[in-house]
Amino acid sequence: MEYQDKTLNCIECGGTFTFTATQQQYHQEKGYTSEPKRCPPCRAARKSAMPATTRVAGPGPAGSGGGPRGDRSSFEAVCAECGQKASVPFRPNPDRPVYCDQCFRKHRQGRPGGSRHG
Repeated sequence: MEYQDKTLNCIECGGTFTFTATQQQYHQEKGYTSEPKRCPPCRAARKSAMPATTRVAGPGPAGSGGGPRGDRSSFEAVCAECGQKASVPFRPNPDRPVYCDQCFRKHRQGRPGGSRHG
């Protein structure tokens, strides 16, 4: 596929920025399904305002035995099935699919021995 530079509008500051052909190819190779919504300066400002790792507290995944797990790092990914953004408790490996909660449950129930409850 031939990529061409695109001019996009930043949702943060309203300015325009260029989504280069090289950046588009990178996004496609990484499996990203949506274009950037913020210009590089707004993206950098947003990133610097967030903690280095997002912490998630509370109970573990359904069926994992329940109790609180304390703080866990969370990583952003794109679901290999539906394309939605997903937050996962592990660093995604580009060689393996990552699923959102809903698609993960569908895949888990579809394989033998996948569902422990029922």
